[in-house]
Amino acid sequence: MFKNLREDINSVFERDPAARNVMEIIFCYPGLHALWIYRIAHWFWVREFFFLGRLTSHAGRFLTGIEIHPGAKIGRKFFIDHGMGVVIGETAEIGDNVTLYHGVTLGGVTWDKVKRHPTLGDNVVIGSGAKVLGPFTVGKGAKIGSNSVVVKEVPENATVVGIPGRVVMAQEKKEEARPDLQHGQLPDPEATAISCLFDQIRELERKYAALAEEHEALKKKISG
Repeated sequence: MFKNLREDINSVFERDPAARNVMEIIFCYPGLHALWIYRIAHWFWVREFFFLGRLTSHAGRFLTGIEIHPGAKIGRKFFIDHGMGVVIGETAEIGDNVTLYHGVTLGGVTWDKVKRHPTLGDNVVIGSGAKVLGPFTVGKGAKIGSNSVVVKEVPENATVVGIPGRVVMAQEKKEEARPDLQHGQLPDPEATAISCLFDQIRELERKYAALAEEHEALKKKISG
């Protein structure tokens, strides 16, 4: 248990440059509190003390603003930064070294009592306000941009942005000592498309100017 607690605290140091010391992390990080409360709730849940699990989870939601269903499965070194408004559904599964920012929802899209929430692979980063909805897999090392709405499977090491979410960058797998938290430096597909249109317009203008010049030269030649 103490090994897990140390690992959780070290995860905060690794991923939040604002963290100054252990006491600050233990007493002032709601994401860490939510994770610890979830573990107690999950202990009740897997032993079929369902009411105690839900009650503990509800207390954690009241204290932290983060709602984690006790039935969810969460791996090691999970980190929620800030955390207010994070919602993790009952059948969600989260791998190791996953990072969520505030306002993230791992939600379902059906009322049936089946697997309804997403599965996140190891080293996934989900930006603030993103919604991942449905029983699909987000591959290892994937990044989801802020405020994206993802409703279908995400390949490993891909970057997804937009509503609905689209893969805008597929990268080769790379091993890193620390998680890549650059969820704000993501490509903008709309801006790229508009830039391409402007390039085409400039090329058409250049060709039109050349044709107009030829036309004037021919007119002068015929008139002369």
